[in-house]
Amino acid sequence: MNKKEIGSMTAKGGFANEKSICKKFNSWKKDKEAQIWLEIMGYNIEKIDSVKAVQIPTRIKKSEMENFKIGEEEFNELIRFKKADAQIRVVITIGNILKIENLSLKKANSDADYNQVDKRSVDAYQEMWNFDDEINCWLKLFTGESNPKLFYNLVGKVKLRDKRRLFLDEMPENIRNKIVEFFNNNKIIVVSDILKGRGGLSANWMLVTRYNKIENTTTWILKDINTAMNFFGSGEVKISPKKSLYIGKITMQRKGGTPDPTKLQFKVKPCQLFELGE
Repeated sequence: MNKKEIGSMTAKGGFANEKSICKKFNSWKKDKEAQIWLEIMGYNIEKIDSVKAVQIPTRIKKSEMENFKIGEEEFNELIRFKKADAQIRVVITIGNILKIENLSLKKANSDADYNQVDKRSVDAYQEMWNFDDEINCWLKLFTGESNPKLFYNLVGKVKLRDKRRLFLDEMPENIRNKIVEFFNNNKIIVVSDILKGRGGLSANWMLVTRYNKIENTTTWILKDINTAMNFFGSGEVKISPKKSLYIGKITMQRKGGTPDPTKLQFKVKPCQLFELGE
């Protein structure tokens, strides 16, 4: 099977959650979808000795490092750059060779809804991407971490649509342009950090699943992470109709709601990846 020829596929039954997908990988000798996934990853099924899949929780205790086959250095990096989305680690044994694949799982809704891929404080993103203090200040006004009322000298007499925060079009033009320019110039690292992550548990693959309850079928698409990043990152960096920011097909906005209402959030529509399988 040529992995490049495989688009999206539909299978009987529901397996749109991490636990079910781990179970399929662990039953790889009999499970058709697991075999196809392994072949997409470039493995010859006949040469595989064993496969073990485990779900990676959002938070990992240091005492659990061995369970996920990560060292202390990788663990420390994981804590700093941990992902909010669900991931699965697949350990594949071929003779004396141990191969590890990390999958980022996205569950797509039929109504093309958004899926959060990363959220952090503005300060955390500044530490990661090294934007200057002026951008930091205005992004905090954008998220509401800083109250516009306390920054009248910057905000001025602009009539705000939401007294708790600023929209991008309520900022001075030079600031809007500076923010757009920064994310345009740093698009590669931004997209990589929010979709792939860093360190020993960074994603190698993105698996998008969509469950149809009426038909009891699951449609899925599995793409290597570079293909997924190129897809979601393609397009302009520009202000969205709702006055947040588009980075290609990725939306950057104020988190809102509970918890963490003043964090910066990045979202994608996972179902769009199915366009690559059409």
